[in-house]
Amino acid sequence: MAILVTPQTRILIQGITGDFGSRHAKLSLEYGTQVVAGVTPGKGGQSFDHQTHKVPIYDTVGEAARQSGATVAVVFVPPPFAADAILEGVDAGLDLVVAITEGIPVNDMVRVKHALRDSRTRLIGPNCPGLVTPGEGPQSHGGCRIGIAPGYIHKKGSIGVVSRSGTLTYEAVWQLTTRGYGQSTCVGIGGDPVNGTSHLDVLKMFNDDPETEAIIMIGEIGGTAEEEAAAWAGQNCKKPIAAFIAGATAPPGRRMGHAGAIVSGGQGTAAGKIAALEQAGIAVSPTPAAMADTLLRVISEKR
Repeated sequence: MAILVTPQTRILIQGITGDFGSRHAKLSLEYGTQVVAGVTPGKGGQSFDHQTHKVPIYDTVGEAARQSGATVAVVFVPPPFAADAILEGVDAGLDLVVAITEGIPVNDMVRVKHALRDSRTRLIGPNCPGLVTPGEGPQSHGGCRIGIAPGYIHKKGSIGVVSRSGTLTYEAVWQLTTRGYGQSTCVGIGGDPVNGTSHLDVLKMFNDDPETEAIIMIGEIGGTAEEEAAAWAGQNCKKPIAAFIAGATAPPGRRMGHAGAIVSGGQGTAAGKIAALEQAGIAVSPTPAAMADTLLRVISEKR
């Protein structure tokens, strides 16, 4: 079982004819993802061809969803137009929109966040690597890859991964895979200050998923999302969790990579987040190189 998507989920790609979108559309198709439609305004009626795949292109998300049965959209659209692309998915009543785009103006995301409140649509991102539910085939092909994560590093299994950082998501996944432990679903929630889905949201999903047996949670300085997730997990989640907080050496008040990774007003420090996690009984990895080993130690201790 998996959270959010399965190998059968039907995906449409907004911006499929752009350089970035087309490159990752090909990789997702090669991974076995059910990419059933593309959307590029003005190119409706054309198709996106790769190997044996012929993906129809539509002018709008609504038309693409109606014609193809897609329930999930991934957004590879330039920042000035990305918020409207997300809202197209909301208006079409999609289950999930995954926004890969980095640099969407905060005011635009506030508008999106408001629209999401009264909709059925969940947003992952923006400024995120997307998500992967590994499949059963060689190198977990036949799964569902949405976004930019390298598919070959994943392995089907029972450990959930949720992270604000793209590269640290890949690091955690690869550490698990090389130790023989597969993943149920790996979710990159993105590092922007206004996003659609939080650590807490994903922890709740993993907690409810009977086939996710343990969790790696990767956070960063800035905001209070990790503290909120820790407080909930300490009271409600009985599954083993290991965490890592990036940015411990960042100077206060300086943005470090992600727009949301900034400490201000005494909140959002690495020390505060680590203390909250440890108080909740969550093991914290001292370095990114030890994320998998920290989780495996906790699993071993609970047996």
